[in-house]
Amino acid sequence: MPKLKLTELATDLQRPTYVTGAPGDTDRLFLIEKPGRIRLLNGGNLAPEPFLDISAIVESQANERGLLGLAFHPNYAQNGRFFVYYTQKASPSGAIAVAEYARVNADTADQASGKVILTIPHPGYSNHNGGMLAFGPDGLLYVGTGDGGGGGDPDENGQDTSSKLGKILRIDVDTYPTPPPGNLQNGDADIWNWGLRNPWRFSFDRCTGDLYIADVGQNVLEEINVEPPGEGLKNYGWNTMEGSACYDPANNCDMTGLTLPVAEYSHDGGNCSVTGGYVYRGSKIPGLVGTYLYADYCSKRFYTLAWSKGSVIAEGEITADLESTALSGGITSFGEDTAGELYVIVDNSQGGAPGKLYRIDAE
Repeated sequence: MPKLKLTELATDLQRPTYVTGAPGDTDRLFLIEKPGRIRLLNGGNLAPEPFLDISAIVESQANERGLLGLAFHPNYAQNGRFFVYYTQKASPSGAIAVAEYARVNADTADQASGKVILTIPHPGYSNHNGGMLAFGPDGLLYVGTGDGGGGGDPDENGQDTSSKLGKILRIDVDTYPTPPPGNLQNGDADIWNWGLRNPWRFSFDRCTGDLYIADVGQNVLEEINVEPPGEGLKNYGWNTMEGSACYDPANNCDMTGLTLPVAEYSHDGGNCSVTGGYVYRGSKIPGLVGTYLYADYCSKRFYTLAWSKGSVIAEGEITADLESTALSGGITSFGEDTAGELYVIVDNSQGGAPGKLYRIDAE
């Protein structure tokens, strides 16, 4: 494993939740702020005006609500289409919305172009809203939803295949609500995978197409699932299981048909909530290529996983190398730019300070 470091790029962010690049754009990074803004980092400078500001329609008062996801259409360079995931201010329970927007130019989106394509009612609990959007190798949009919140999934949404909560959904943005072939047949037609608690976050390996899903645990275990391309319709176990352990019931649970995680870690050492990352496919750190990076929100510990041909071939921890426990806030997200380089988002809100953006570099 090469020696790594975190390089600070931006410091004046309000509750940042995600960062990504756009297809065909090698200059800009797009940073989500939880209250409802998308900020631009261009040439190393944070633009004073947001790319998009939808704070008027985003419910962000609760800790896990707000503007949570962003995905650019694979043909964004030509068509200017992009999609956001947020909790709605107009809904008392903070219903989830996935909406499409269009750009005006490279630095500005059309505020009036918003079109909600999917709305998911949410229970009265404020947590477990999911929030990840990503286009898969098949050109379809994948949507990660939480189980609706409350301890232990009291509404049993994770295992309910008639509910969109606690799922990875898969939709065709050009034909929705007509489902794409291959989705669940006997249940909600948007479902690709189920049995998830709060997938924060998932990503596709841009080389292999493997889907990596980091699912937040309840009290004991945080988990990573890896799914080969095209192999959906998997039940990842929640709330029958938490990771590889029985949850409901606590003993002798029926594991028939469940897909267990390929990696997990406990809440020892201050761990509390997994933040999923990416498989590194950039060019600046050759020794890191093919390695999946993820972290824990609370402990700020960073982990690595190498997966090949259906098996874990290496696991590790790079916390000491990155000196990440010295970071001033929680690890809310990873991000990937157009070239495959990786970034880390830190939210300092609990300390009353602005959030920060870092890039993972070789020492």
